[in-house]
Amino acid sequence: MLTARGHGTRVTLVHALRHADGLRAVSAKTAGETVALLEYLLAVCYASTRCPTTRDEWLGWVRDGTPLTGAADWLDGRPDEHWDLFHPTEPLGQNALLAPYLDEHGAGPAQLVIEHAGDYNQFFDHHHLEHPTPLPADAAFRAMLTQHAYGPGGRARMPGKETLGPTLTNLAAGRLSTRIRVVALGTTLGDTLRLNLVPTAEDPGRFNRTWTVAPEPRRGFLTKPSGRRVDGPADLNTVLGRSILLRPTVTEDGTPAVDRVLMAAGELLEPLGHHRTQDAVYDGEGAGSADAKPLRPSATKALWREAHALYAAVADRTHGPDLYDRLALLRGRRLSLWAVGLIAKQTTVVTWVSDTFPFVPGRERDMRYAAERGSLIADHVAAWLFKAAYVAWTVTYPNPKPGDKDRQIARFDARPEHWAHTAEPFHTLLDETTAAGTEERVDAALVAYAAELADCARRFLGNRLDSLPANSRGMRARAQAVRCLESGLTGRTAPDELKEDRE
Repeated sequence: MLTARGHGTRVTLVHALRHADGLRAVSAKTAGETVALLEYLLAVCYASTRCPTTRDEWLGWVRDGTPLTGAADWLDGRPDEHWDLFHPTEPLGQNALLAPYLDEHGAGPAQLVIEHAGDYNQFFDHHHLEHPTPLPADAAFRAMLTQHAYGPGGRARMPGKETLGPTLTNLAAGRLSTRIRVVALGTTLGDTLRLNLVPTAEDPGRFNRTWTVAPEPRRGFLTKPSGRRVDGPADLNTVLGRSILLRPTVTEDGTPAVDRVLMAAGELLEPLGHHRTQDAVYDGEGAGSADAKPLRPSATKALWREAHALYAAVADRTHGPDLYDRLALLRGRRLSLWAVGLIAKQTTVVTWVSDTFPFVPGRERDMRYAAERGSLIADHVAAWLFKAAYVAWTVTYPNPKPGDKDRQIARFDARPEHWAHTAEPFHTLLDETTAAGTEERVDAALVAYAAELADCARRFLGNRLDSLPANSRGMRARAQAVRCLESGLTGRTAPDELKEDRE
């Protein structure tokens, strides 16, 4: 079961595909869980072979709104036992080989939910994972899909040497856990799925329904195996990145649920080629090179600050066929690009990050220019806010202790307020750029954006400096810091948009 926006209710996978154009979207508790659901629906489309095989056919599907009923029929025609989350030997998405160890070594359902598990070096003391509160079966299914796609690296709780083998504890990072995943959003669920289907004439490959059913033996756990090659798009979207087993129970009101979970190492893959990561975005330095790595989510840099790389992926037409190459064919149509990432500090999950960016095919160069200039202006303002804070510090603390320096400078550093505020005007800039008809209007939008950032930077710095004492040293620190910021916003090295605002 999944939650679909549009009907505002839970629906089955079959219903979601059969009525995809009557549903606005699928929705989950986190951005990553929503992506995992979309990937699973795409996998069903691939496995059914009812999907476009060429770029031109894909374009026809998108423009004509070709129904996804063929995929729904394929799924509806499979035996019910193939989709049983609690099947004794072929549990959906799970590894039944863990069954003998589930009761003794399993943990509470919190272990299944990425953001609830905490540190994935799970040999540490994790009392919170023992909490037995059942998790509804539909929520457990969605959390399982998210683990397969996004599970962080680490060490599993169960003792490998006493169970299936010593490498059972080695949790590899999921295929999406270290990069930003970009989804093209349409007006309906059906539109979104069609936009993101990769047209291909190759065999869809295995649909990884369960660990114990596969065209070739899956990895063992006595030694670390080499990664296996993905054999098609259905295989890619259903890779079992974790060995998972769920113990069924029933809640007081009769709802199917899970009360115990065992989780360990899953499948390992060979490095994925470009044709397997067609939504990947690369930064300016790495783009185009053979060893380029997709952009990673950052704990210190918001996704909107990487928007220029997203638009560059569409504007540069030298990287071969991919998602952005196809989206460029939809000239004149406004779309949204949804970027999602998981931030983890070593083996500890920090948070999900996501952002949505407007895109109009045919306007990609203007979008890239606005995003690049917008990021440059924001970086410039931030740099001078720090310099102003440094000036205030040198005057206020003439004889500081080395260990106090960072804390003392932070007192006057208004960059946190600047970054928190800038996201909204940056998105306004992008919206105005998509609506602009001329370069002059784009330039005017950039000047207005720069003016807002400069005005707010002056206010943010002033608020920080209000803590200075009302004496000669405090007044001197304020005056020099304000003068420093002003010279940075209007000086020779300032972006033209900032200087134009003062003319």
